[in-house]
Amino acid sequence: MNIHKSKIDWCTHTWNPVTGCRHDCEYCYARRFIDRFGPKPDEWPDDAVEAIRDATDYMDIYVSGRPARLNNPDGSYKRSTGYPRGFAPTLHAYTLDYPEKRLTPADIFVTSMGDLFGEWVPDEWIERVFTACEKAPQHTYMFLTKNPTRYGQLHYAGKLPQRPNMWYGSTAATEERPIFRLEGYKTFISIEPILGPFSALEEGRDIADLIIVGAMTGPTAKRDAPRREWITALKETCERQHIPLFMKGSLEKLMGSDFIQQYPAEMKARV
Repeated sequence: MNIHKSKIDWCTHTWNPVTGCRHDCEYCYARRFIDRFGPKPDEWPDDAVEAIRDATDYMDIYVSGRPARLNNPDGSYKRSTGYPRGFAPTLHAYTLDYPEKRLTPADIFVTSMGDLFGEWVPDEWIERVFTACEKAPQHTYMFLTKNPTRYGQLHYAGKLPQRPNMWYGSTAATEERPIFRLEGYKTFISIEPILGPFSALEEGRDIADLIIVGAMTGPTAKRDAPRREWITALKETCERQHIPLFMKGSLEKLMGSDFIQQYPAEMKARV
């Protein structure tokens, strides 16, 4: 759960103060990873993990006060894990000071192994993560959700920080998905995996400060491969609208000499 160097090419590091998700996406890499490395049926987390039982709106969510040990059924130690409850939503409270401890600026993808803004996440957890970010302004924080309406709810409740180093992203595999765009906030769209043409920009709408696009990866990559014309049209539209476009490495072979990876000026902590 530390701040780790990332293989995700649009950030430099990842930080997972909250893990777990209930979207149940077919192509979720995080679920596959945690299913592989999380607890097995014969492994039991120790008392580092506390279930949240006093809020009927938030069932089966947990708080972890320290890195958890997994024990054998007889109570003997087996191994450590960052995912003591598997893919169940978990706040890793002991990680909240990690950004402050890292002095070198980084572009941090927050909660790459879950969705911080899922309906099942208490406002308190989100506010604690925001507070941790505000204590370490040397970093750029990139949030990403499939539930961008939560951003709006937090904004109107006065709980969504408006800072130039805090970027709010919306996942939109198709243009029918909702996105978050509100004056004064830095926002981006992650079209990954791109599953069809994305023509919303062609209408001249000011919809983002950055667009990230990538192909399907994993077992269904061949079945759901993007068409080159989708990416070309998106690139041309971004150029007209002066929006940086970051193509993920999964598109390099498809796009050839048209492959680009553009960053906003505020997000260049390539360390």
